[in-house]
Amino acid sequence: QVQLVESGGGSVQDGGSLRLSCAASGYTYSLYCMGWFRQAPGKEREGVAAISIGGSTTYADSAKGRFTISRDNAKNMLYLEMISLKPEDTSVYYCARGKTVYGSCRLNLADFGYWGQGTQVTVSS
Repeated sequence: QVQLVESGGGSVQDGGSLRLSCAASGYTYSLYCMGWFRQAPGKEREGVAAISIGGSTTYADSAKGRFTISRDNAKNMLYLEMISLKPEDTSVYYCARGKTVYGSCRLNLADFGYWGQGTQVTVSS
């Protein structure tokens, strides 16, 4: 079965950096769009970044210039490099897999069908 396991979250100071990782298994990783989403307490889940099977990337405005999404198809891994972190980045971050093979890869919850358990990122001022 599809499994997505995130790691790399933690607590950092304002301006700090973190690298999130997501280990995927149970399917042909290279054939699906992958994404990172986040959800803060009391807020809706929102898209952060997505990467297509060809490596094209899409970022939320809040992530542009600070976050970098990447994938390693040989290792079935997804990454999110985050720099210049701000307190408003504090959230649970989720790895997600696209719903269908060669499917749409927008930052849209409806385009993703599988989710990891999430990893907490806390940025203090």
